[in-house]
Amino acid sequence: MIRLNKYLSEAGVCSRREADRLIGAGRVSVDGRAAQLGMQIEEGQIVLLDGKPVEKKDRLILLAVNKPRGVVCSEKSQGGDVNIIDFLNYPQRITYAGRLDKDSEGLLLMTNQGDLIQHMMRGANFHEKEYEVTLDRDFNDRFLKDMAAGVSLRELGVTTRPCQIERIGKRSFRIVLTQGLNRQIRRMCGEFGYHVQELKRVRVLNIRLGHLKTGAWRNVTERERLELMALLDEGQEDVQDE
Repeated sequence: MIRLNKYLSEAGVCSRREADRLIGAGRVSVDGRAAQLGMQIEEGQIVLLDGKPVEKKDRLILLAVNKPRGVVCSEKSQGGDVNIIDFLNYPQRITYAGRLDKDSEGLLLMTNQGDLIQHMMRGANFHEKEYEVTLDRDFNDRFLKDMAAGVSLRELGVTTRPCQIERIGKRSFRIVLTQGLNRQIRRMCGEFGYHVQELKRVRVLNIRLGHLKTGAWRNVTERERLELMALLDEGQEDVQDE
């Protein structure tokens, strides 16, 4: 037997906390009867959410990968480039949640759950992604203020969202974005006449790169997964409240 809230969580519907909210709101039924908080279910019982069946998917695979420079985020070969799927050679089918361009490195999340990818990458949810960046020359504090305020990207015809940014060296800074425009950081810096020499993603939401070696990967922990699901739930609630 398994607790109903755990079943919903493992099915990729939501976190356990959100599952309890759904159950308490009367939106979940088991074998045609309204579900109760704390109840357990057995294999073969029919679980419905808002009248639609909920089935456990394949076991969730969620990897934290330290993508090296030179590897492309693609599921197919592109000329002589090595793509991330071939590079990892993982025994089950997985794909990436959010690209890193060929010249960038760092944290890349990979999973077998397409719904999770869509939820994580939905720009309206303002999910945080953190990067460490090194430029080709020194910059002043005005550059940091202008970057934080939002930058007009003429090439794309958009202005970036305000963001968090802090200096970590004469030519390097840490930046937290809540959107994922194409080559966004490189374009932002280019508007001020700077060229990015190194760009590393070190965090996506609550998942951190830490000391993971370049080219290595690890399974996201159960604690990280539960925190991630809770953050995704919160983000969805904020969008619905707007």
